[in-house]
Formats: sequence, structure tokens, C-alpha cells
Amino acid sequence: MAWCALVALHLARMDGVVKGESQENLFLTRWLATAMKQKRFSREVAPDIEWLLKQGRLYGVRAKLASKLEYLWHACTGEISAQSDLFRLTYAIETAKSMQWTYRLLSEREWSGRRALPLNHVINCLYLSKSSLDAAFDEDGRQEGELLARITGNIAGLSTLLLRFGWKVVPTETAGTDFLFHFRAETRCTFE
Repeated sequence: MAWCALVALHLARMDGVVKGESQENLFLTRWLATAMKQKRFSREVAPDIEWLLKQGRLYGVRAKLASKLEYLWHACTGEISAQSDLFRLTYAIETAKSMQWTYRLLSEREWSGRRALPLNHVINCLYLSKSSLDAAFDEDGRQEGELLARITGNIAGLSTLLLRFGWKVVPTETAGTDFLFHFRAETRCTFE
């Protein structure tokens, strides 16, 4: 389904039907609605189509439907699972950002001490320690060290998302009070 939608979008661009982001969103929303109405695809992808339609109608251009379709296509073809740990983490963070998560890379001053960034447990935020991120990966993007993160908001939802990309969120002993977690790359992600 994702591949068909991306091909249709590419052809519409070549024909001059789609020239900007707003036209792209409108085209994809209509294409998805037609595909659902005509039952072009199996029942297994119906929830994906419904979710994409809801995103397109609710967020408009900010839904970035083409990016979400590319993500689905890569996920279904298994290409993401073959990528390095760092690539999968980056892709997961970008996906979380597209789902209205706030992401910040914090310096040591912002991470701890008197000048630490105050955390709001209600807002969906992911904070990574810059020094931890720099030390956590080798030159090939494989995890070789501890990666510290602070997560606020819907922690279970972000954990589920990261797990799909082959990343496990492990709470520290003090996770309940300081929202501190470790990220650990799993040997396999669920796209395989």
C-alpha cells in the first residue's frame, strides 16, 4: 500500500498535479480515502490507511504523509532492521517528533546540576545527554556504551515505538523521580 501511494504521488508530481506540500497532503489524503472506499488493499493494512487518513485530516500539511508512507514502506521491506543502531535510533526519534514528541539534546550543564533543565512529567519529551550520545556509538553506528535518556509524558508509548526500531527502554533505579532511562539496542527489531 505504501509503495503504491508513493508511486502515485511521484506520478502526480511528474504530471504537474502536485506542486507543493499542501497539494501533496491533499492528494495523499484523497488517494488514501479512495483506496479505503474501494477496498483496494487487504484488511491487514486497513488500520494503517485509517491512521494515515486521520493524520492527514487532523494535521494537514504537518502530518507529513509522504514521510510516514516512506517509513511504512521501509518498515515493511525490512530495510530499517538492516541499518545500524544509530540509524534506527535516529529514525525512531524522527518518527516520535512527527507524532508531536519534543526532542532535545542536552549539554552537561542542562543535563544535571543547578542549571539542569526542569522537566514537566505531563509533556511528551525525550531528552538525550550529548556526552552520552557521543560515547555510545562506534564509527559504524553500533552501540558500544551506555546511552542515557530522560523521558516524560507517555513513556509507555515511546517505549513501544522505540521497540519497533530495535531499541529497548530500560528504567534506572531512580526512573520514577528523575525520569532517567537507559536505551539499549536489541539484536533484532520487530520489522523483520
